[in-house]
Amino acid sequence: MRIGVKYVIILELVLLFVLIVTLVNKKMNNKSEYVLTSATDIKYVEFNVTYSALDKAYAYDIGSQSEEIKLNWIELLSYLGAKYGGDFSKYKENDINTLVKKLQSKEETIGTLTEDMKHYSYYYEAYEAVLGGLVGEYEIEVASEQNPTEKVWVKKYGLKGFAPIAKNFPYSDYDDFGVSRSYGYARNHLGHDMMSQVGTPVVSVESGYVEILGWNQYGGWRIGIRSFDNKRYYYYAHLRKDFPYVKTLKEGDIVCAGDVIGYVGRTGYSSTENTNNIETYHLHFGLQLVFDESKKESENEIWVDCYNLVQFLYKNRSETAKNTETKEWYRIYQMKDPSVDAFLQNNNEQ
Repeated sequence: MRIGVKYVIILELVLLFVLIVTLVNKKMNNKSEYVLTSATDIKYVEFNVTYSALDKAYAYDIGSQSEEIKLNWIELLSYLGAKYGGDFSKYKENDINTLVKKLQSKEETIGTLTEDMKHYSYYYEAYEAVLGGLVGEYEIEVASEQNPTEKVWVKKYGLKGFAPIAKNFPYSDYDDFGVSRSYGYARNHLGHDMMSQVGTPVVSVESGYVEILGWNQYGGWRIGIRSFDNKRYYYYAHLRKDFPYVKTLKEGDIVCAGDVIGYVGRTGYSSTENTNNIETYHLHFGLQLVFDESKKESENEIWVDCYNLVQFLYKNRSETAKNTETKEWYRIYQMKDPSVDAFLQNNNEQ
């Protein structure tokens, strides 16, 4: 009788163990699927895509627009992200070349290639959030070939995002994302510092609307611009004392990528407005991803390292000139971004 009870107890323990393992696995699988199928549940993004990978994927995207098989640079990078587990120190050019050959030969589609990649959807959501507004169709003024003093409009497909510092203005930088900061409280640096001369024109990286403009104890005079899809919040801080912004700029204004929005300074680290408490003149440029509006101003904000992105954007710098009367800088070549018209039309219809 004792032996029977003993076996029953052992059997019950075994069944209980199997049940616990099953429930844990189910919970983990459900969590994984939930994270990968709902962008609002993305809690963290480590964007370490290298300049080389960005440049190569972009070149394939541009070069394929006249071909039967059009390539999407975000899809290519997302495939690599899933392949490397997000670690682009593993990047090899041959990997993207092999991927493109398969797509161009029609052996595979991006769908068939990624259907068994567990985390592809996560990387696509994350990378699309970072890069989604930077490449596409647009119109821009260029110098006429017949008469360089005149400008003509041309239609283009390509990089329509701009570097944060205007063309012909020098700056220096390094990858300083995550380094420690101590003013106010111990924290990590959640942006990218670009050292430049006071008064250097700062331009909008992407078209969007001015969400915030004014003084902040940490960032000094700063501007926050939101992309039209609301996924990206661009933060430009430590702007110039007395003359931080383009004078006509105000909250709610729409800006086009490449527009001058402000000027490099060293304001901040003070509760008193218009104070220079930063040692070095520089632009603090930050990029926050917003998957959930309730997390935008909280301890759960998602800021990404944009050092490699800034190096990539160096390809496209907005050329500016100075108005000697107003002392304002302005872009020389205007641009028409379809996303601006779409945003305005959508708002008018609402």
